[in-house]
Amino acid sequence: QVQLVESGGGLVQAGGSLRLSCAASGRTSSNYAMGWFRQAPGKEREFVAAVSRTGGNRYYADFVKGRFTISRDNAKNTVALQMNSLKPEDTAVYYCAVSPKMAAAITRGDYDYRGQGTQVTVSS
Repeated sequence: QVQLVESGGGLVQAGGSLRLSCAASGRTSSNYAMGWFRQAPGKEREFVAAVSRTGGNRYYADFVKGRFTISRDNAKNTVALQMNSLKPEDTAVYYCAVSPKMAAAITRGDYDYRGQGTQVTVSS
């Protein structure tokens, strides 16, 4: 069992930045690939970014490439999402997720545990 708690969400103007963080407890996070999803009101959940267990491989959705960066710290059992150049369409609840499989599995929505989410609102 893995518990995930996200933090760092908030309200920011378009063009601004936010850094989300997710703390994992329970089983050692280094046993899991980790990633982020988001869901806006009235829309389906969508993949944002994922990182492999060692941090060597990273995956991004096309709509965040060049703007968002995912990173992890296995010593602290955390994964972060640095979000720059934010746009109003980035407004959503952002969820942290983990999978015992490869990070590529997370890109397909295949994960075992998910956090409660943190709200990100980008004003125009």
